[in-house]
Amino acid sequence: MAAIWAGIDAGKAHHHCVAIDGSGHRLLSRRVVNDEPELLELLADVLALGDEVTWGIDLADGGAALAIAILLNHDQPVLYLSGRAIHRASEGYRGEGKTDAKDAAVIADQARIRRDLHPLRAGDETAIDLKILTGRRMDLVADRTRTVNRLGAQLTGIFPGLERVLDLTNTGPLVLLTGYQTPAALRRIGRKRLETWLRNRKVYRADQLAEEAVEAAERQHTSLPGERLTARMVHTLASEVMGLNQQVAEIDKLIEVRFREHHQFAVITSMPGLGVILGAEFLAATGGDMAVFGTPDRLAGFGGVAPAPRDSGKISGNLRRPQRYNRRLQRVFYTSTLFSIRTCEESRRFYDRKRAEGKRHAQAVLALARRRVNVLWALLRDGRCYELTPPTALAA
Repeated sequence: MAAIWAGIDAGKAHHHCVAIDGSGHRLLSRRVVNDEPELLELLADVLALGDEVTWGIDLADGGAALAIAILLNHDQPVLYLSGRAIHRASEGYRGEGKTDAKDAAVIADQARIRRDLHPLRAGDETAIDLKILTGRRMDLVADRTRTVNRLGAQLTGIFPGLERVLDLTNTGPLVLLTGYQTPAALRRIGRKRLETWLRNRKVYRADQLAEEAVEAAERQHTSLPGERLTARMVHTLASEVMGLNQQVAEIDKLIEVRFREHHQFAVITSMPGLGVILGAEFLAATGGDMAVFGTPDRLAGFGGVAPAPRDSGKISGNLRRPQRYNRRLQRVFYTSTLFSIRTCEESRRFYDRKRAEGKRHAQAVLALARRRVNVLWALLRDGRCYELTPPTALAA
């Protein structure tokens, strides 16, 4: 049986494929358009070279999504190599030049000689939808953060006293700024009428907000240059933040509805600190299939909560922060651990014990996050929800 290894250097519009045999001899090198007929023709030509083909690719989604789907639909084994791994491996091959053909050849050869590469599988439909939804949510939250920062900077330029007393992440202050942005305007309307205006717009604690705003206006009687134009920009930015808040709320509902349809919803959300949004991001980052990782240690390493050894010569036991991990998954582990410290007594006791041992806050949180990975792994493996006292302990 002739074994063939095919490497694909994926791109947005075109891919380059190189196929090699067991001795590394190049059998095919072709640039193909990222379109289904061309990809199917490439698949047929590569399959005609041997009896068994193993594919390697440097992207797991995006521009490579169509190629991966076609290969998986035809029961082809596909291995994933990260761009960084390919870049480092290229240093061991002849020549300093970089071309798509060389990268594809390196991918094919690495797929041939390595036994630790991650196989790509057909994704869970719910997990794929959640990946799209949570990715969109992250974009909206980032846009909101930038807009809030711009709003604060603009307001500080004309009315620093008001910016200091307002929390621009709350709806009430944003509603206020859509109507009144300058000290003179707030003094003209007065506290009572401003309170009524805010109440008519369903603002929580309108009396306190009106009092703070008018007090800030009474402390500034100087009109700053560009005040009129800046006030218009403050109004626009405040409206944009409110619109982004509404979009985030809407996508949160979509995430919850989709997440509840997954069979692991109850298991994941039973873990202290893992609510609907963080649980959905966990499922989106991992796909929900723990068999892909094999062990909780590999999941912890993928999530960036397991230290990496850095030993050399006589130096041993030297640990450092890992550099290659999934940033989104690490944020899920770290943030959910912070929540669990506040809501779960067991987590709080573990955190306090680590702090008493002399560990810094971040070290104690990561230590707890690493332990929580083992717990979550066991829950997903057994298909049961989190309990303070495990069933085995009760049986004993």
